[in-house]
Amino acid sequence: MMVTPADVETFWRDGVVCLRGVLPRDLVAAMAEPVEAARAGAQSADLSALAGGTSGRFVAGVDHWRHQPEMRAFACDSPLPEVVAQVLRSATAYLYEDSVLIKEPGAKERTHWHQDLGYFHVEGEQLCTTWCPLDDVDEHSGAMQFVRGSHRWDAVFRPNLFVTTEPLPGTDGDVVPEIDGGDYDIVSYALGPGDITIHHARTLHAAGANTTLDRRRRAISVRYCGDDARVKIRPGAPLKPEQRDLADGEPLGGSTHPQVWPVNATA
Repeated sequence: MMVTPADVETFWRDGVVCLRGVLPRDLVAAMAEPVEAARAGAQSADLSALAGGTSGRFVAGVDHWRHQPEMRAFACDSPLPEVVAQVLRSATAYLYEDSVLIKEPGAKERTHWHQDLGYFHVEGEQLCTTWCPLDDVDEHSGAMQFVRGSHRWDAVFRPNLFVTTEPLPGTDGDVVPEIDGGDYDIVSYALGPGDITIHHARTLHAAGANTTLDRRRRAISVRYCGDDARVKIRPGAPLKPEQRDLADGEPLGGSTHPQVWPVNATA
């Protein structure tokens, strides 16, 4: 696979790595229709409405792999699981969830700074999120931004609803600090179809508005866990129906968080 020792070192040093051409372009192009179906499905919501937006929509949803075979194949059978296992220095990879994130032209909502770990009912160091665009993405259409090295901060930050900085009620942890205008090492990447970023679950990240008039920003984000991941129920964070019987300390696996590398453990 297209992962070098330098890529792995970058991930663990910076908390994020950009990998070019990891996914076949025909595979990415084939995901356009499933992404549209996911956008219109019950698992998605218009986050623009939460922020009072009246122009382009910002639509997001999770766990499409549970309902759409094409999304399941993308998360489980594409190059992603093997690439992730290499980057995480893990013998295995488990699927935590997937997400579709669409910012239509003119979507004014910024994705505020947040850390994925606060949303995850899991703990460990081998935890990451992949971000896979279907479109060319740059600073004008809502490229992702990352605070390099923030995965090494000794903090779990309270989750928010992405379009607001207000923490979710009942959640534990620290409030996300004010990043914009501060003395932080922020990195962003212009990406095209086939390129991906992988960031650590502790890495603080955000994304800008889509200020273009004619370019969509569609992306599939898939979250994975490695060998050391264990269940950790976090108060106040959204709990999926499949997670309600989990107990702290349990390993991942089964149908809730299936092993997807080196083999898919679910039939």
